[in-house]
Amino acid sequence: MLTVTKDLMLPATVTGSWPRPRWFQDSMWGKPLDSCMMDPRYREGFTDAMSVVVNDQARAGLDLVNHGDLHCDNDMAGRSWHHYPLQRWKGLEGDYLQSDETRSPWLRYAPGTLLNEIYTGWRWPRVTDKVEHYPLDYPKIWRIAQQRAQAPVKFGTCCSQVMGLFLDLYTDKYTDHRQVIWDMAEAMNKELLALRDAGCKCIQIEEPTLHFWANTYGAESEEVKFMVEAFNREVEGLDDVELWIHTCWGNPNMQRVIDNDSYKASFELYMHAMKGDVWTVEMSDRNFREIELFGSMKGRLPKKVAVGVVSHRSLQVETPDIVADRVRGALKHIDPEQLILSTDCGFGRAGCNRDIAMFKTASIAQGRDIVLNELGVEARGSRAAEPALQTDIVPKTPDR
Repeated sequence: MLTVTKDLMLPATVTGSWPRPRWFQDSMWGKPLDSCMMDPRYREGFTDAMSVVVNDQARAGLDLVNHGDLHCDNDMAGRSWHHYPLQRWKGLEGDYLQSDETRSPWLRYAPGTLLNEIYTGWRWPRVTDKVEHYPLDYPKIWRIAQQRAQAPVKFGTCCSQVMGLFLDLYTDKYTDHRQVIWDMAEAMNKELLALRDAGCKCIQIEEPTLHFWANTYGAESEEVKFMVEAFNREVEGLDDVELWIHTCWGNPNMQRVIDNDSYKASFELYMHAMKGDVWTVEMSDRNFREIELFGSMKGRLPKKVAVGVVSHRSLQVETPDIVADRVRGALKHIDPEQLILSTDCGFGRAGCNRDIAMFKTASIAQGRDIVLNELGVEARGSRAAEPALQTDIVPKTPDR
């Protein structure tokens, strides 16, 4: 159900993680948020950092903001994006390097590369018993963010499928990874329903990995069919919220993790087989390759499409004119009523600094307004771009 973007032309947002303020260095390291919030120093730091993140996005001029993944630990290359649920659900214990026999074929890299450093540095729990839900405090995180935001808060979370890539089985409770993924999907579903019940109207499920699986095994393979079923189980009962499906090609320390970054094999799956209202696609870092896939159904797409109009990997801040030109290119294939403007992925996870994130985001809002004016629609503005509100105003040369 389209709730927050239903009547909004070219809504602007960002994908997920946001660079932390430098002074907020605390992490939860597996403890419940409720426990951490009893420490007045953590409580003040976490809530103040949330105010900063929400204000950055509002100042940029976004129509939808997010919580910036501030609940994730400040750890190596953003591991906590996967790790936050795994540290808290029942049936998962310890912190181990995944065995070579069970490591995904997609996640093997040569020594001396950054991705090898990351994936051999990350540690994971082992599956020791049946995986069951334990509260992740998503409703509280959403409330803290929405208290501070005038715009709707889009709440994003890692998908159970991608977490399943990193787990070793050390128990007779399971015979294969499929049942683990299914049980994690059911566990995440309980958390998402609680988030919905708290009042959140827009939920983003991040990286279901169908694009990885379809490129490797084929869209009609049993592996892919199972992953579609597992995703749809994860989001069961969320028909009254706007449901986003985020996909990209990796973001640990801003890195692409796979060479074959084509959406062709998974296009029909994301458009038709997966439950949801919005599909987000990485485009800017891929030079908008395959944007034409959407053109065959222009005006009758079964989902809205959130297109990455700025890159999360490049540190060069795109200008509003560059963003506007990318939006015009996307509009050749997607009607404006079905197009959303976003980032390729998040800016955090050991990514760029806050200034780069803020001004890339401000360019999205300003590029949006350039195109809205061309479409005869009233622009919505960006406080970051108002001349009278610049941090420093250069004085005129005095008369001599």
